Amino acid sequence: MKRGKTMRKNTRAVRIGGVTVGGGNPVAVQSMLNVPIHDIAGNVAQAKRLEAEGCQIVRVTVPSVADVPVVEALKNAVKMPVVADIHFDYKVALACAEAGVDKIRINPGNIGDDAHVGEVASACRARGIPIRIGVNGGSLEKEILAKYGKVTPEALVESAMYHVSLLERHDFNDIVISIKSSNVPVVVEAYRQLSLRCDYPLHVGVTEAGTYRMGLIKSAMGIGALLLEGIGDTIRVSLTDEPEKEVRAGFDILRAAGHFVPGPEVVSCPTCGRTNINVAQIASEVEERLRGCNKPIKVAVMGCVVNGPGEARGADIGIAGGKDCAMLFVRGQQVRMLRGNIVDELCEEIERLVLE
Repeated sequence: MKRGKTMRKNTRAVRIGGVTVGGGNPVAVQSMLNVPIHDIAGNVAQAKRLEAEGCQIVRVTVPSVADVPVVEALKNAVKMPVVADIHFDYKVALACAEAGVDKIRINPGNIGDDAHVGEVASACRARGIPIRIGVNGGSLEKEILAKYGKVTPEALVESAMYHVSLLERHDFNDIVISIKSSNVPVVVEAYRQLSLRCDYPLHVGVTEAGTYRMGLIKSAMGIGALLLEGIGDTIRVSLTDEPEKEVRAGFDILRAAGHFVPGPEVVSCPTCGRTNINVAQIASEVEERLRGCNKPIKVAVMGCVVNGPGEARGADIGIAGGKDCAMLFVRGQQVRMLRGNIVDELCEEIERLVLE
């Protein structure tokens, strides 16, 4: 159960291409392409950008059999696993399996009779392709919605377990589950209940979270709360924005929840009337210059001598601001005073540390 400083719920391991989720493996960050499906070149280009950002799993909608070629194009272009998002038509799932997709997102209850479910389960089993059941508050079954009167945690869990039972009936257990809503308290409670009902790995997220500002807040609250309770094996931050921002936000949430994430962490103070250096500019420029760095170092950019020295000493490298100057700390030791172009001097010191 142990991972880092948190205790995680034991879940079974499910292999998605070259990434394994559950079973104590690191939480994987994923995103979804939002380029029109007919634009295969555009989807490939966006997938490459996501992979460059560190995205570990990418999902693409496949509305019809005619759209299946996007799967092969993505498989040839990126190393990260490719997930096909499919609704209603079991033939699309079969075609995607044939095309070599790494995972299929489908709700078995939406693809026709039990024979169709069996065909999809058989095709996926033969090729080692897992299935994600994705329950969404906006598309609950009418019967379940009528039973509970509205979208509730219990309704989401009942829907998920119903779809699971359809696959288990065909002895298919290579399953990942998500149960999402735009309501954060509902999402958190639903995942809590689901984690007690099964040991399948959970794909965690808050759906329809909104534009960047609100979407980030709701995702951090929902995903972060669950991660702190040890719930979640893969995450997707849903933003009405560029998917690259989803990936960055996902890793930031993981780091904030105490999970190990490769790359630098920059901490900075909110500033106050004591501040005599441009903390916001320095911190932002340091973050930008460190983009793409994979060394796990902590950098502190602090504005004054009250909390600054303590935070700077606690980081791998940091500064505490003074009057148009800043004291440099490296690995807990006070080194020297930086004057003039503080950003350049700090970044030069960071580069030395990174190269060690």
